[in-house]
Amino acid sequence: MNFAVGLKPLLAEARSMESLEKQLICPICLEMFTKPVVILPCQHNLCRKCANDVFQASNPLWQSRGSSAVPSGGRFRCPSCRHEVVLDRHGVYGLQRNLLVENIIDIYKQESARPLHAKAEQHLMCEEHEDERINIYCLRCEAPTCSLCKVFGAHKDCEVAPLPAVYQRQKVGGPGGAGEGPGGCPPSRPSRPSRPVPSRPVLSQSELSDGIAMLVAGNDRIQAIITQMEEICRTIEENGRRQKQHLGLRFDSLYSILEERKKELLQSIAREQEAKVQRVRGLIRQYGDHLEASSKLVESAIQAMEEPQMAVYLQVWVCLPCRITDMSKVSMSSRPEPGYENMDHFSINVDYVAEMLRTIEFQTEPLGEDEADGPGDGSETVADEERLDSLEVPEATEDVGPRQKPASSPHGQH
Repeated sequence: MNFAVGLKPLLAEARSMESLEKQLICPICLEMFTKPVVILPCQHNLCRKCANDVFQASNPLWQSRGSSAVPSGGRFRCPSCRHEVVLDRHGVYGLQRNLLVENIIDIYKQESARPLHAKAEQHLMCEEHEDERINIYCLRCEAPTCSLCKVFGAHKDCEVAPLPAVYQRQKVGGPGGAGEGPGGCPPSRPSRPSRPVPSRPVLSQSELSDGIAMLVAGNDRIQAIITQMEEICRTIEENGRRQKQHLGLRFDSLYSILEERKKELLQSIAREQEAKVQRVRGLIRQYGDHLEASSKLVESAIQAMEEPQMAVYLQVWVCLPCRITDMSKVSMSSRPEPGYENMDHFSINVDYVAEMLRTIEFQTEPLGEDEADGPGDGSETVADEERLDSLEVPEATEDVGPRQKPASSPHGQH
């Protein structure tokens, strides 16, 4: 028989007491009811003080209503079921007290104040014989048991001793006398010869205290180690957070460099695009003006040929041939060169830059204090800017065709 089984009734009582305590909780203050306890018509209970606080908060003029001029006390809503109660001029003090709940609270407090060892001794009952108290100690099995187990049960062939005597023997740790059993007490007469049982070493109270002190010291050391490891965990988390922040700042710096360089290259493309478009649009306007003048001259020549009056015809014909000749001599050879619309010379090669970014790794050596404080001032940022500056293309001009890359360039175009 073990003590865990014997303590089952005690544990069951503890659970029942805990369940009872939950039923004695005021829904307003969430503490155990404080007497006096009032009961509402909906059968819910409240501390009268808590109920009065809620009532006065919802009825701020209740004090003035307490006079004989105002017979009504106000309305009160139950915090549990929201049932509304109309109170008289006495307010919450006119509600009926629940004396049953108050008596249960007193009994609960008395039971809770009883020492644990007294409860354990009173409720340590036999598992097989629930109505029998554990009052003897089996010397062979080295376990407490009851009298019925000795007479009819599993310990009928074992040597037993009174439980208080064994307890005193173990508590004091005195030496066993002649004829004493392993528990240090006169054994009861066995019903049949028993086999020899190896006895366990019995610790005195001082030895047991020393062992407890050793365990406590070991627990203190373990607790100190746990505290140290918890501090290490907090330090790791703080260092990781700081390094994440630094890494984010480094990459933000790279993003800003890329964005700035992208803006510069886009501006270069936009400048040449605007220059070329303006030149072609100027030629379009020039050719359009010539086409319009030529069309008007053709229209005038056709009207002159259809003129029926000879005088008018001869007057117009005098200057018409010269105008036609001058219009035909106008040179319209100005036009964009072949490939003028090509913009492929603005291609850049970012393969090696992308490969460099993919190979970014953490430094094997720890950073210095200045480098670890933040990005933007170290040599890494300057080196990144120099590498990105090498991607810059020369300024574009209006009448230039596709540009050729230097033959010595190690990278192809895209």
